Amino acid sequence: MTKISQNQIEAFFESEFPQMELILEQFDDNSIIIRQRISETNLRPGGTVSGPTMMGLADCAIYVAILREIGLVALAVTTSFNINFLRKPHADNDLLGKCKLLKLGKSLAIGEVSIFSEGMNEPVAHAVGTYSIPPKKQTISKAEGKAQ
Repeated sequence: MTKISQNQIEAFFESEFPQMELILEQFDDNSIIIRQRISETNLRPGGTVSGPTMMGLADCAIYVAILREIGLVALAVTTSFNINFLRKPHADNDLLGKCKLLKLGKSLAIGEVSIFSEGMNEPVAHAVGTYSIPPKKQTISKAEGKAQ
C-alpha cells in the first residue's frame, strides 16, 4: 500500500467533507495530530468543551490515520468507538487529538487518540475506535469520480 500525503488528505477532506473545520497539524509516520478550534458552539453548560466535540475530533483523527495507510477510501466507516473523559479541558483553548494506529488489517483497523487541551500536559480524553475497511472494488470517491 502506498502512503497518502498530507496534501492528498487535505484535498480529499475539502472534496468529501467540506463542512469539517479540523486542521491537520502533524502528519508523520508515527502519528497524526489534528486541531479542533474551540468556539461557543463547542461548549456545553458549565463552560467546558462538549463530549460530541471531543468524540468527533477523535473519530476524525482515526479516519485520517487509516486513510494515510490505505489510500482515499471514502467508505471506510466506524464500527466501534469508546471514549474516556479524563479531565475538564480549558474552554478557551483548542483541542489537539494525537492518533496512532494499533492495528491495520485487511478489513478492520484500530486506532487510539489522546486528546489534549492546548497548554495542558495531561490528556483530557482518550478514545479507541475500530473502522471497517471495505473491499477495494466497493470504494468510491467523489474526488476521483469512479470506483477504485
